[in-house]
Amino acid sequence: MFKRVLLKLSGEFLAGESGFGIHPEAASALAERIAEARAGTDVELAIVIGGGNLWRGARNGKGMDAATADYIGMLGTVMNAMALQDAMERAGQPTRVMSAIQMQAVAEPYIRRRAMRHLEKGRVVIFGGGNGAPFFTTDTTSTLRALEIGAEVVLMAKNQVDGVYDKDPRKHADARRFDQLTHQEVVEQRLEVMDATAITLCMDKGLPIVVFDLFGEGNLARLFRGERVGTLIRS
Repeated sequence: MFKRVLLKLSGEFLAGESGFGIHPEAASALAERIAEARAGTDVELAIVIGGGNLWRGARNGKGMDAATADYIGMLGTVMNAMALQDAMERAGQPTRVMSAIQMQAVAEPYIRRRAMRHLEKGRVVIFGGGNGAPFFTTDTTSTLRALEIGAEVVLMAKNQVDGVYDKDPRKHADARRFDQLTHQEVVEQRLEVMDATAITLCMDKGLPIVVFDLFGEGNLARLFRGERVGTLIRS
């Protein structure tokens, strides 16, 4: 059984069928799934959620200063973190949002030791604001925060994709799923797990990654118990 994990979520989980914005029903369904998985366990849970349901710098910020576009996206992750916090607490999960960009009216400033203390007290910690600097994705943020807080694994949640494939399974019927890979194989085969900076950091530090379908029945609870689900990536 894992003691401490970091769950990486896409912002699209909050968007519902529309694919854009924040829908309270989608947030509630996500929070309830996480709460059900934690029930009866002592797992300490941190979360990084992306902002693609609100803003993607490469697309929405076309023609803008690149750093400015990235900062707007980072603010979007704080909005998502707040929405998820609200849903998590309605699902009975005490939750704290910590932001790398200071905005103390809505989130605590990110302080590593304070984050670890929250986890030790059983609170879910949601990290917003990226890592406080432009030009880095939330994939890299999730890896960095996982290493900082001593998480044992990064759980990369997908929607209706149950692991890593050699090609897109939604477009290719002959796509092959991997049960296990090394970080180096992910890099060499250019598999779309996370960005190159994030996967290289995981490889350098020996941090395992699990790619799995969040809404597969019982998947998250099984992972919290240390069972094999999805695709495991390790050195």
